[in-house]
Amino acid sequence: MSARILVVDDVPANVKLLEARLSAEYFDVLTASNGAEALDICAHSECDIILLDVMMPDMDGFEVCRRLKSNPATHFIPVVIVTALDSPSDRVRGLEAGADDFLTKPVSDVVLIARVRSLTRLKMMTDELRMRAITSLEIGMEAPERSAIADKGVGGRVLLVDDRPSSYERLAPILSAEHTVDVEINPAEALFHAADGNYDLLIVSLSLENYDGLRLCSQARSLERTRQLPILAISDADNNARLLRGLEIGVNDYLLRPVDKNELLARARTQIRKRRYTDHLRDNVQNSIEMAITDALTGLHNRRYMESHLSTLAEQASSRGRPLALMILDIDFFKSINDTYGHDAGDDVLREFAVRIRKSIRGIDLACRYGGEEFVIVMPETDIQVAGMVAERLRRSIAGETFAVNKGTKRIDVTISIGLATLDHKDEPVADVLKRADIALYRAKHDGRNRVVSTAA
Repeated sequence: MSARILVVDDVPANVKLLEARLSAEYFDVLTASNGAEALDICAHSECDIILLDVMMPDMDGFEVCRRLKSNPATHFIPVVIVTALDSPSDRVRGLEAGADDFLTKPVSDVVLIARVRSLTRLKMMTDELRMRAITSLEIGMEAPERSAIADKGVGGRVLLVDDRPSSYERLAPILSAEHTVDVEINPAEALFHAADGNYDLLIVSLSLENYDGLRLCSQARSLERTRQLPILAISDADNNARLLRGLEIGVNDYLLRPVDKNELLARARTQIRKRRYTDHLRDNVQNSIEMAITDALTGLHNRRYMESHLSTLAEQASSRGRPLALMILDIDFFKSINDTYGHDAGDDVLREFAVRIRKSIRGIDLACRYGGEEFVIVMPETDIQVAGMVAERLRRSIAGETFAVNKGTKRIDVTISIGLATLDHKDEPVADVLKRADIALYRAKHDGRNRVVSTAA
């Protein structure tokens, strides 16, 4: 797994040592000797992880970390503080500055590489989400980095899996000061509990009496509903081998017993902030996808989606020997509505028209705004007689009830013309069906509007 690692330390010997260790594992290594240089490199280079010393002359590592995490352009880069400071208060200070982990010198090669690999996997996943969501900024959606920077990581839902009363009776009250906490003392039920509970963080003791805590962590990573749930493992100090194994299978962070109260809260806040950030990214991706295929005004699918999906529906109908009907709908005299009542009134008509379309079709039917005041409805498993009945019912629903416009101050009459065609033989191009429906629509308009016309091949 290749990644670009920035090593920041003012002691050349420390830099060379870390550079050699990481290069031996085929990581690409950049170096900086002070905080200002590190910030400049991060501003101009793509770094995947930063290994950051604390004791530096111009700007200490805590301040560098705070600046990185408060900048939307670098907020998402994992920062590991690597320092000789080893007191719980130092670790908490680093975590509160935004660090993703805190390693005490001298750091063993195995621990260092395991942590870097674990954070690299998470960074690559986040990068993929960020790339997919990047267009959300162009369409006016909020950048998730800004809300992530403001997020304090409190008010989360935490599931603590621990079967020792002496342990969970101490940990749960500490966590409850900032979060809603559920305790699961039966590890066999924990996975179901986690899947159903909409949690922000799963904390697992690796010292369970009759259950393998690592197996529970692995199962949580393999289950779709808990795959993205952050996992914080709590282990005895002499359990390094199991902790390293946990990082390999997807544990996000860990604590060693005896657990420091403030460090527990700081690490929980860090993981919950990350969870919310990645959830926001995923929401942006989903919203971007929906906006790309949806007409913003009516909420129906747009022409791009129809053109890509129509061929699939036609192929399915042909291969199964089933009918497929297609109708094009056009609002009569729509230009005069805009000219007489204003474009806002025209938008009101289009929105209400989309609502009535939805009420008149089935769940398997595809309704799209084709452009302007034209709409297309594709009806699988539907022959010409049934499609004609649906089209006539829709026509009547439009003509039979006036449309409210201009915030309900006026009501106007609206009618539509509909052209209808069906897929008549197996090898017919779907574009020909659409063209025949358009010809039928033209006849409906020519013959007086407010009517349904179907056309044969």
